[in-house]
Amino acid sequence: MDRSLKYSCIFMCMNIMLMPAFSYSQTLVSKASFYSTSDGMGTPSGACGYGDYGKDVNNGEVCTASRRLYRNGVGCGACYQVRCKNNALCSEEGTKVVVTDSADGQETDLILSFKAYAKLAKTPSLAAHLCGKGVVDIEYRRVSCGYGGNLMVKIHEHSKYADYLAIVVLNQGGATDIHAEESQQWISMRKAYGAVWDLSNPPCGDLKVRFLTSTSVESKWVQSDKAVIPAQWKVGLTIETDIQLT
Repeated sequence: MDRSLKYSCIFMCMNIMLMPAFSYSQTLVSKASFYSTSDGMGTPSGACGYGDYGKDVNNGEVCTASRRLYRNGVGCGACYQVRCKNNALCSEEGTKVVVTDSADGQETDLILSFKAYAKLAKTPSLAAHLCGKGVVDIEYRRVSCGYGGNLMVKIHEHSKYADYLAIVVLNQGGATDIHAEESQQWISMRKAYGAVWDLSNPPCGDLKVRFLTSTSVESKWVQSDKAVIPAQWKVGLTIETDIQLT
């Protein structure tokens, strides 16, 4: 059998670009607060649709983003280096957080998990004093998450074999954004919400994906060399692609 007939193709329609407003070099000034959970980490119910990944990624050092950073889900998976500006309490380095949720606070761009917020302090003993302030002045900038692995996709819990396929994009890299485009040659997946993409009546067989990537200097197609989603896909299945993004 011709190898080209073994696969159906899904076009993920992901236009990945470095957004000028949140580039590596630009440091922004704002405020940050924190939220509490039983273990101080993230929450699996975040708006990005990550589930437990959104709770545990980056060792639970995650954050919710304001609407201007979340941008209807485009900001999901972004990483920011954050440091607070109270010299008496705050460390010089601060901490790196991953966007997994969306919420607007009082003049805040970021609401950090307790674990991430505590790491803003110079020492563990000063973390309680920092948390007592509730809201702190910060500087932050967009950075790579530094995962070191390939892009991953997970079959979302709302999927229903074989009538409805929804996937969530994981291990995105943090320094890029994902936007939808159109294509007549591949089947487009709709941006459902957050980092979740979906498709009704998906084609049968193993499924490949491809991504339209762009930076400020070039645009190019990035395609998986092997099938990413198996024909007998199941809810909760997580698949590592052969694509690596920064």
